[in-house]
Amino acid sequence: MADTTSEEVHVQEPASARRFAEFWYYFSENRGAVIGLFVFALLVVVALLAPLIAPHAPNAQYRDAVLVPPFWQEGGRIGFLLGTDPVGRDIFTRLIYGARYSLFIGVVVTGIALVGGIVVGVIAGYFRGWIDTVIMRIMDIILAFPSLLLALVLVAVLGPGLTNAMIAIALVLQPHFVRLTRAAVMTEKSREYVVAAKVAGAGPLRLMFRTILPNCLAPLIVQATLSFSNAILDAAALGFLGMGAQPPTPEWGTMLAEAREFILRAWWVVTFPGLAILITVLSINLMGDGLRDALDPKLKRS
Repeated sequence: MADTTSEEVHVQEPASARRFAEFWYYFSENRGAVIGLFVFALLVVVALLAPLIAPHAPNAQYRDAVLVPPFWQEGGRIGFLLGTDPVGRDIFTRLIYGARYSLFIGVVVTGIALVGGIVVGVIAGYFRGWIDTVIMRIMDIILAFPSLLLALVLVAVLGPGLTNAMIAIALVLQPHFVRLTRAAVMTEKSREYVVAAKVAGAGPLRLMFRTILPNCLAPLIVQATLSFSNAILDAAALGFLGMGAQPPTPEWGTMLAEAREFILRAWWVVTFPGLAILITVLSINLMGDGLRDALDPKLKRS
């Protein structure tokens, strides 16, 4: 009996390892995805260790160091690696703390949109009928508006601020999860294992969230990754327009808004926050492409 158990464990472990090895094989074939994963992991480490890495406090003002250029440029100081902003705050420090806000925004917005989209999408795809019609027409109305414009209108109604901006962006991103979940549930609903579970006496809630939903997660994971980058980008855009995070919060979009009148005088005050947004969004999108290649059976090459 002990030998049989040990054999079963011995069989199960390689199976799990093989699944991970297969996933990593398809993911690593996309070199851009590997680079994106590395950059994203580095961003997470920087955000978590911000108080240890940052050389200054994010809102500390040095009146004798206003608009100091980067250290390699004439007039720069080694104490301010990427220069300072119009009120003498260290840009390098604010970029590091800005990574915290970007990750926080991405996690919260994607989490709200994902959970809400899954619940609504599963209900629409499982029950169909008038419930499905009402839900999908509401989603179509939301999708009919440009996402940033709709988010801007919602923030204008709710009031400027980071919290309201995240709520608005989550509502704008939700229809993508609803439509994707609905389509996956409609496909899985007629499968034999679902019919067998229904015959065995499983209730609607168990069928929806325990039987069908786990088999619909692969495309949702990919969509969540792409929505993560969209959330960061939209939050930066709202911050730039003055409707997102408010000064003196070291959020990248807000940093751009505060520095736009100094574009010609001090190129570094807008260049580095813009590069931070570009690199972060690009790395997450590259990582999302790799996840799509690894999780979508249709894209796997034999």
